Amino acid sequence: MSIDTLKNSPELVDELKTSAQEQVEFMLSEDEEVRLLISEEEVKSVVRLGISNVISMLLDRLSSLLVILPECTEFSVLKTLYDIEWLCKVLPRMELMKDLVVKWTDASSEILVIAQKCELDSRILGVKVKLVEVTGKILEAVGYGIVIVPSKSRTCLLKIWLPFIRRLKTLVDAEGCEYEYRMDEDLCEFIEGSMVSLVLTLPSNDQAEVFGEWMRGIGLEGVKFPDLSEAFEVWCYRSKSAKRRLVERCDRLAIVNLDH
Repeated sequence: MSIDTLKNSPELVDELKTSAQEQVEFMLSEDEEVRLLISEEEVKSVVRLGISNVISMLLDRLSSLLVILPECTEFSVLKTLYDIEWLCKVLPRMELMKDLVVKWTDASSEILVIAQKCELDSRILGVKVKLVEVTGKILEAVGYGIVIVPSKSRTCLLKIWLPFIRRLKTLVDAEGCEYEYRMDEDLCEFIEGSMVSLVLTLPSNDQAEVFGEWMRGIGLEGVKFPDLSEAFEVWCYRSKSAKRRLVERCDRLAIVNLDH
């Protein structure tokens, strides 16, 4: 099949890509030789390069939304996000999900700077909702211990995406049924569950910052999503217990010093 044929047939390219992805998924789950092959460092290096390339492609295509380009631009962004979503499915089987999590975390600030500059219309809304869906996969991997990253990265991930996700949910709900793309109940529960699990893995001081941002959204903006009350109650209990233990230890030390 010639390159020109592929260039002139985007539908064919999509079909070939879907077929290839399905074949990869099958081989990763059923073929023992493939599972041995992907353990080779050379193969992993190629996959890591692909992860870097797809994140760079996403940033480039997102940036193109800020200038006047053909109307199909948002579809190219969505295709890239669907590719990243697919990676979230196969990379854990290759023990490379951490590479995607790190790349996504590093790129999150730049992704959101671009996304927030885009006006919320029917074209861009789908992109923003899909960004949240992909981020949900990243939050899930970190929150449920599929991927272990430093607490600084976990905190960064939450603090960057929490305000964006909360504002987008509010805007989408305000539009009612006008737009095709929604943040439905299943997605919201998925995001909440991942965030609750993730925030509970943070150091106490970082938890306090996240809860401060969350309560600010409730108090100033009246936004109740995501509901982190379960994690907040656990944090309060742990904080009180830690304070009580500290007071008891100080009292014991004071008694010992008096005896001496």
